[in-house]
Formats: sequence, structure tokens, C-alpha cells
Amino acid sequence: MAVLKKILIIRFSSIGDIVLTTPVIRCIKKQLPEVEVHFVTKKAFAGVVNENDYIDKVHLLDDNLDVLVQQLKSENFDFIIDLHNNLRSKRVMMALGKPGAAFNKLNVAKWLKVNFKIDFLPAVHIVDRYLETALKLGVVNDQKGLDFFIADKDEVAITTLGHPWHKGYVAMVIGANHATKRMPPEKMVEVIEKMKLPVILIGGKDDLKVAEIVQSRVPEMVLNVCGKFNLSQSASLVRQARFVITHDTGLMHIAAAFHQRILSVWGNTIPGFGMTPYLPDGKGESVIIENNSLSCRPCSKIGYDKCPKSHFKCMNDLNVNDLVKTAHSWWQPT
Repeated sequence: MAVLKKILIIRFSSIGDIVLTTPVIRCIKKQLPEVEVHFVTKKAFAGVVNENDYIDKVHLLDDNLDVLVQQLKSENFDFIIDLHNNLRSKRVMMALGKPGAAFNKLNVAKWLKVNFKIDFLPAVHIVDRYLETALKLGVVNDQKGLDFFIADKDEVAITTLGHPWHKGYVAMVIGANHATKRMPPEKMVEVIEKMKLPVILIGGKDDLKVAEIVQSRVPEMVLNVCGKFNLSQSASLVRQARFVITHDTGLMHIAAAFHQRILSVWGNTIPGFGMTPYLPDGKGESVIIENNSLSCRPCSKIGYDKCPKSHFKCMNDLNVNDLVKTAHSWWQPT
């Protein structure tokens, strides 16, 4: 292969998926230090990558793909890595006409698992599948996990949180893009009442109503900050928590980037899709909480606004005793 001067990495969305690309970014930059690493994503997700020390330039898609393509053409890239592999990213690849590689989305295997419960899913994390795209560049996994960078201005001082949270707390990430990936408020309350530990509810403005319901039930244990902090500030709270309880969502992967202890709660999706917390050996801890007694699960590779069978047993019938037991074992003075 000719000498590489400039590489473009494509991942348009979303928060968690972009965080999962960070080992590719870092490994290329550190193993090919003379190469400029560029990254393209949607404008809405600029905050996920703007502080990344291993990216030389970020390009943003703001609705008009043709405008973006013209901007990218002017850069004259030598190689393109497509970590989204959808119609839009393929259009960019074709328009630029440069050598490249795209990751395997395993769409057929996922379809078979969702629709017929036939399992051809490989026991390979999506990060490792992402990294396969860089093999022809001679780049290999450095086994250091994920990255997430927080600007100094976005670091939250936990001393300002009030009693009892300023002395330590559990970060409970209550959001997710789809309702079937989220615990209902009653299940969150059950977890908090059984743990009897100080909890900070973390999420966006869309999660505020649920957070208020939960807080009203256990006000002495819960601090609700949903919608009050931006992504990086929320990440700061996740980083400083004793441990994290989270759904299958972006902040779960951000927690993994900080090598946190993570209790991840799974609803209609499954860990077998290859997107569990990605932790280096000896760093952090990960415990999966899921309901394995259902024949209808997984019902989607992404999620729904409501349970297709109307019972939502993957969350409503979830036994949280193992979660609470682990939480108590992890609650130790810092």
C-alpha cells in the first residue's frame, strides 16, 4: 500500500456507537503517528468526538450530504474506514472513490436471531469487528478499551451535589433511545428501595417525567439531574460514581471508557448482539442483568416504543435481586 497521509473514519450516529469506534481512532493514530485522522459524524453528535485527542479534524453532516461530500473531496483522503455501513455512508465512499474498508453489520445473523431465534451470532464484540477494518493498514487492537474525553469546563464537582450524594452515589442512567430498552419507573423504584443507597438519576430532558416519578417515590435517596447537564457533564458524574446502573445505551459505553463498575440492565435487546460494556482485562467490572426466561426475546435488534406483545415481561418480570446483591458488594468507601 502507498504511504498514507490522511484517513477518514465514518460513523454518523449515535452516542454509544461513536464511543465504540474510539479504539479504531486511537490505534490508527498511535500506530500510524504520521497519518492525519479525520472523523465524520452528524452535527448532533459533535460533542462525542470534539475533545478526542486522537482526531485531527472533525467533519459534520448537517442534513445536506452533497455539501459534506464536496468538503470531504477537498481533503483528498488516502483511505476510508466506514464504521456505519449504511446507504448514506456508502454514498460517501462511492463519491470519494478511495480505497477503504467497511465493517460487517451481521444483519442476516441478527435477523435470524430476532425472527426465528436461530443463533449464528459470533462471540465477537462490535469493537473487535470495527477493528478488523484497520487490519489492512497493519493496525491491531492495543487492548486499552474505549475513550471518552471531558473538557475541564464540563467536570462536575461532586462536593456541590448536597447531602448525601457528595459523599458517594450510584449513577443510574435511566434513558435509552427506545422504550423497550428502559426499565419502567416502578422497576427503578424497586431497585432503589432494595439498595437503600444514594442514587443520582442521569438522563436527558426526555427522561425528566420518568425521573420525577421515581424521585417522588424515594425522595430521600434520589437526586434527579435529568436535563440539567450536557453529555460531557453527565459523563463526569458517571466517571465519579461508586458504580453505574444503566440500560443498553450510550452512557453505558461512556462508563466503560472510564473503566467503571457497570450493572447493565437489558430489555428487548440482548448482549449477544455484541455491544456489552467493552472493558480491558483487569479494568472495571461488568455484570449483565436480563430476563432469560422469555421465548420472545430478542424481539428487535434495536427496540420499540412499546412491547409488541403488550406484556413487557423482559423488564416487568425482571428479578433485580442479583443486581441489588452486586450493588451492595460494590458499595465500598473510596
